[in-house]
Amino acid sequence: MEIDKTLEINLKNIAYKSRILTLEIFYKSGQGGHYGGCFSLAEILAVLYNGILKIDPKKPKWKLRDHFILSKGHACGIFAAILALRGFFDLDILSTYDQFNSAIGMHTTIKIAGCEFAAGSLGHGAGVGVGIALAKKLNKLNSRVFVLMGDGEIDEGTVWEAAMTASKYKLDNLIFIIDRNMFNMEGLTEGVMPLESLKDKWESFGWAVKRVDGHNVRSLFDAFSGIPLEKGKPSCIIAKTVKGKGLCLYEGDYKSHYLKLSESEYKKNFNTLKSNIIK
Repeated sequence: MEIDKTLEINLKNIAYKSRILTLEIFYKSGQGGHYGGCFSLAEILAVLYNGILKIDPKKPKWKLRDHFILSKGHACGIFAAILALRGFFDLDILSTYDQFNSAIGMHTTIKIAGCEFAAGSLGHGAGVGVGIALAKKLNKLNSRVFVLMGDGEIDEGTVWEAAMTASKYKLDNLIFIIDRNMFNMEGLTEGVMPLESLKDKWESFGWAVKRVDGHNVRSLFDAFSGIPLEKGKPSCIIAKTVKGKGLCLYEGDYKSHYLKLSESEYKKNFNTLKSNIIK
């Protein structure tokens, strides 16, 4: 399947609609939220859930589905928005964000329809993804596993244990996506714990690797459509993104990791994000 202009515009709009919904639930909850890591993922999630993943919102536990694991669980806000826009549950449920007994909080839970993994401690999604991908191979299931991680998250040693295991078992049905926004909650990744040359590292672990602009829906669509990147090898997509993409005053700032916006900041961001919707 190739992306046409109509689909490209639709994916761009879904990305910005998901940002708007996330902004609204964070602000209206009174608690704030993880804007930086949510907003950097909008286009990646929009493309995956509206053109790439083999899923059925009416049958979230369909045996032949592709699995998606959000390992950086603090991006739950925008993930929930994307799932709601895709039809997994009503948009109204988003308004319960961070309320007592709500399925939707600051981190993912399996109470969210369409969510495969409850994430909190970083680094664990990689190993879970390897296990599911291996099970699919053993059971001869023609479906894939996508695992989305933050770049700060891959400081965790468990990620690299999973990487070695995936290579050993030639899991070409497994795709790791790295949100390479260059920041963790404390500052630049290259200052806190240098990661480069990241492409070389993954290749040395036996993975096929591709770099892509994480905010270009056409580039993302083309990259995901070309998976596996190499037969017999797991695939790693390094998506170059901007932390807090689209967030006024805080775009590209590590302080956007978690924010509680003022009323004026909320209104300004709402109007700015809305202006990006293509009519």
